[in-house]
Amino acid sequence: MRCRRSLAVLMAAVTVLVSTASTARAASARLIARWDMNEWSGSRIMRDSSGHGLNGRIGGEVGTGVSGNGSRGYRFGRLEPDTPPARPGHLVTVRDNTDLDPGTRDFVVTVRFRTTYQFGNIIQKGQATVPGGNYKMQIPNGVVQCFFRGASRLMRVQTPRRLNDGRWHTVRCSRSRSSVALSVDGRTVARSKGWTGKIANSWPVTIGGKTACDQIDVGCDYYAGDIDWIQLNTR
Repeated sequence: MRCRRSLAVLMAAVTVLVSTASTARAASARLIARWDMNEWSGSRIMRDSSGHGLNGRIGGEVGTGVSGNGSRGYRFGRLEPDTPPARPGHLVTVRDNTDLDPGTRDFVVTVRFRTTYQFGNIIQKGQATVPGGNYKMQIPNGVVQCFFRGASRLMRVQTPRRLNDGRWHTVRCSRSRSSVALSVDGRTVARSKGWTGKIANSWPVTIGGKTACDQIDVGCDYYAGDIDWIQLNTR
């Protein structure tokens, strides 16, 4: 009896420790912005449900109130790559805010999307040569890639298979002091060790392509497909 009682006490202690550790990890993650993208058709303001007021402007060519499989999100129509003119109405933009910069913090970008196309930038802040670095998620040839360019180096990870299968996928790009990682539908599929250094620029967040482009010298890399929601987190 004494042995059973001791075992029960031990198991209870382990449960408390695991629960406390899980709670501490959850508490250490800070929500920066959450764009549920569930506005009705015709809406032109993307609401941030985090309470931080990081709302965005929805371009006139972005379809809102698009329903499918129990979700309501945005639809980005297909545009011919590198064919002028530039189409800023294809974008959703969130004006620059220091909270949207990773800085030297751990930083996570998570997107739920579906597409049958194989081209375009899904979300980014800054472009390839801007001072202060940049980050982005793109889908060339149907393969999702995560980029984090900081003061020390550029790091990239990508999915081992194409995700342009028309099904909903949740892709998570994370940058920490030790690595850059990518997960698909809750499973880590790629990781690269290293530290990018600080990332902080004065550019807006753009969803669906680039802002500084002309489709001649600089392609706009317009995304085509649906997006259900986007979330940014840090620690």
